[in-house]
Amino acid sequence: MEIDWELREAGPPEAEHTVLLLPGGMCSAGSYAEVMAEPALAGMRLVAATLPGHAGAPPPDDYSIENYARLTAELAREIGADVVVGFSMGASVALEMVASGDFAGPVVLTGISLSAKDEAAFFRAIVRLGSVLGSLPAAVLAKGAASMVKRIPVPGERQSELREDFRKNVPQHHRQGLREYVQWLHRHERPAERLCGAGVPTWVVHAEKGDGGLTDEERSALEACPHAHLVTIPGSVFFLPNEVPERVADVIIEAVGQTG
Repeated sequence: MEIDWELREAGPPEAEHTVLLLPGGMCSAGSYAEVMAEPALAGMRLVAATLPGHAGAPPPDDYSIENYARLTAELAREIGADVVVGFSMGASVALEMVASGDFAGPVVLTGISLSAKDEAAFFRAIVRLGSVLGSLPAAVLAKGAASMVKRIPVPGERQSELREDFRKNVPQHHRQGLREYVQWLHRHERPAERLCGAGVPTWVVHAEKGDGGLTDEERSALEACPHAHLVTIPGSVFFLPNEVPERVADVIIEAVGQTG
């Protein structure tokens, strides 16, 4: 399937380094505006891409994380990306890109869940209800996420833009995407070891509270991984790219420094 990507770009086209930014579920490329505006990244080419089927983008034929990884790896090759950064579901796609061997550069995984245990029980229950109630639970989830935008420290106009992204989601499309995402979370018995086995420089970024987390087993495996870096953001943060863009930018700079 040929994808007509919805892209948002910043930085010089001829920059030495290109970074591909993958938003979270239900979010658009515009959700990276705060990160892309960080002065420390001004010399890089930054390309944010809305995942197909999210924030009103045309849906894919196949909602599996594996298919998203194949499609996004093709985009990474087209734009010449050196580093891939993902948030939440976008981070899952980035993980699958490197674990499958479709991308060999450094990755920054923010707010990622490696397994179903990393996701909130409420989220898992919402997805299960989709098999009974159809698209209604997905619509409720989008509405709830939009309401949390008010916590992001940006002007009211910007908050409205972010809420509008969530409103653009088609519940039927998002329901399918959620189902495939949760199935992927159950797919691999030792996801942290699988990530380490990809052999690429990896940064896993989580807040102390708010954006999910890692099991003790996953954390121990990543701490023992020679090329994995765990970064903990103090306090409670839900939308990492919007709430702490300067910290995300710092990690991106570290990742770019590992490109050869």
